[in-house]
Amino acid sequence: MHALPLPDTGAIDLPASASVRDLRRVPIHPDHWYPLAWSHEVKRSKALGVQFAGDPIVLARTASGKLFALEDRCAHRQVPLHAGVVEGESIRCGYHGWAYDCGGHCIDVPYFGRERLPNGLRAYPCREVHGLIFVFPGEPALADARPLPMLSSVGDSAYKTRRFGREVKCHYSFMHENLMDMNHQFLHRRQMGQMRARCVGRSRGEDWMEVNYIFARMAGSQPMGEALVFGASKNAGGQADKSVMAVCTCYPYQTLQIRSGDGTLVMDLWIVYVPLDAAQRTNRTFGLLSIRKPKIPFALDLAWPLLIWFTERIFKEDRWVVEQEQEAHDRQGADWNHEVFPVINELRDLLRHCGGRTELPIREVGNRA
Repeated sequence: MHALPLPDTGAIDLPASASVRDLRRVPIHPDHWYPLAWSHEVKRSKALGVQFAGDPIVLARTASGKLFALEDRCAHRQVPLHAGVVEGESIRCGYHGWAYDCGGHCIDVPYFGRERLPNGLRAYPCREVHGLIFVFPGEPALADARPLPMLSSVGDSAYKTRRFGREVKCHYSFMHENLMDMNHQFLHRRQMGQMRARCVGRSRGEDWMEVNYIFARMAGSQPMGEALVFGASKNAGGQADKSVMAVCTCYPYQTLQIRSGDGTLVMDLWIVYVPLDAAQRTNRTFGLLSIRKPKIPFALDLAWPLLIWFTERIFKEDRWVVEQEQEAHDRQGADWNHEVFPVINELRDLLRHCGGRTELPIREVGNRA
């Protein structure tokens, strides 16, 4: 991710065709590391079936603790491998017992012999970091050149981290827009009162963009849950808080950081939206939210259940509204949005530019998977 603040680097040079592409039909680009499961979901000598954009993948952890990822099918009868058995450093299909090693090579057909083994399966680069299992679904040769996300606040004793995620029935681009557009605070008025966001700067590059906000409370008092997440605010009556919120899309990930007036990082959010189905109309979110611990020992630990309750209510409202946007798009069969916020128009161009070159099918509400 990027240090803050960032200089304005000027406009992104985009191809002319980018402006006419329906963003909701732009597939996510596979040549990046994507988390497909939490570490705790894949136990030793166990397998888990997951999906990336309609492609079934099996994650397995061997007896020695090594992780690997393969196509989730046996080459013999196409039966899902995650229904089989992890034995030692390999996985065996539960139907006829064909076995595959961590590289996808078929190493045993019990009734056929080892001298004439059939071809194996596709293996995916697989890594584990921050309690997440990342897979590289694109061109394997590019995996080493793509850095894995690294968050300095995760694992830092000065912060407490929450791991969260849900399935959301919308195209990933709606999620990027929702987080980057802080003008939607009206949606959260019941949770946070009347807040007004003001954009105080933005910057961008070839595959990233960032926007900075300050906030003013127009009415109501600060909820305790908000104070835990954003820090206590003494400002009211339209006065702007000195804290700065920076939202960054560094494709395909997003971050949201809040720094106090003295530059201290008080909140650090990292999140990504992983398409599950081939039409990319359902994604699974993976988020890491780190809050700086206050000076009072254990104060954050005691308040943690309230923080979870508060953030879940905010996310529930966000999930509802982006799913409504998706349903409207599918019903209309095109993007009818009349966007007036320059930040979001630039974000849309960035997502078109960085996304896949193919086009997703149009889906109607009644036929959604």
